[in-house]
Amino acid sequence: MHGTLQITAEIVRILVALVVVIGFTFLNVLLLGYAERKISGRIMRRPGPMEVGPQGLLQLVVDGVKLVAKQFITPVESAGPLFRVAPLLAFMPVGLSFIVIPFSNRLQVRDLDTGLVFMLTVMSLNTFAILVAGWTSNSKYSLFGAIRSVAQSVAYEIPMLLSLLSIVFTANTLSMKGIVLAQHPVWYVLVQPVAFLIYFIAGLAETNRAPFDLPEAESELTAGFHTEYSGMGFSMFFLAEYTNMFFVCSLAVVLFFGGWSGPPLPFMDYTGAVWFLLKVYLLLFVMIWVRWTFPRVRFDQLLNFCWMYLIPFSLVNLLLTAVVVKI
Repeated sequence: MHGTLQITAEIVRILVALVVVIGFTFLNVLLLGYAERKISGRIMRRPGPMEVGPQGLLQLVVDGVKLVAKQFITPVESAGPLFRVAPLLAFMPVGLSFIVIPFSNRLQVRDLDTGLVFMLTVMSLNTFAILVAGWTSNSKYSLFGAIRSVAQSVAYEIPMLLSLLSIVFTANTLSMKGIVLAQHPVWYVLVQPVAFLIYFIAGLAETNRAPFDLPEAESELTAGFHTEYSGMGFSMFFLAEYTNMFFVCSLAVVLFFGGWSGPPLPFMDYTGAVWFLLKVYLLLFVMIWVRWTFPRVRFDQLLNFCWMYLIPFSLVNLLLTAVVVKI
């Protein structure tokens, strides 16, 4: 009887967590979409959305309704089933990655011993979704975008992983919560500033954000890997991109900025999520700022920058970290 109650409680907990995750995902996309338009407008000295709702607050809601209402068109010469599966594959990591993110000392679905490895594995699924979408679209623009994405991800995952290994050596754990607890009283961004800089640059490339948005470069590829997608298919790629941005910044907060740590709040075991989200959205603001400040690089510059600079620097940083930890 006791075992049955435990199983039931666990199922209820998983269902509640799933509902919260889906709700937060859509709310996060609305916030980031609105922030992106407003920030880009201010940078270009224009107001941004202003017509729908006060200060354009409802613009993203209207855009979402429009996308849902549009027909999902499958090109005649595309690989039908796989073409339709690709957006779902892009959206699938959304629910899985939230499992191991420690929003506060108590607000975490599961504290896995290998939580960092789990999250990196799930985040890498987005590359497979882009590859499937580009390959099955039977469009040269989509295929070029998919090939670029794979080359870009394979290259930039190396310095990202090397920079994260420096943090693992320092904290001596792969648990996300354990890494946060190891940063008291000093955040690792002060101990490993080079690792953070490399991670953040690689994170921009992994999420296909400018100046590294070559897989979806509209100036030469129309829209890249999702050129042939419309309606809900396009909206799922849109949701996946902004959610992956949130995951990259969440990982940065956990590994470098002390997670939920901050000035004490009432019920800090739970309200620490306030500090966590503030740090995440500050990094997201920087990502949006970078997009609308720097021009897109050429593809050869993108790969050369990774192989000639980021990887050597991350290797040297990892070697120095290993020596210091050993001493």
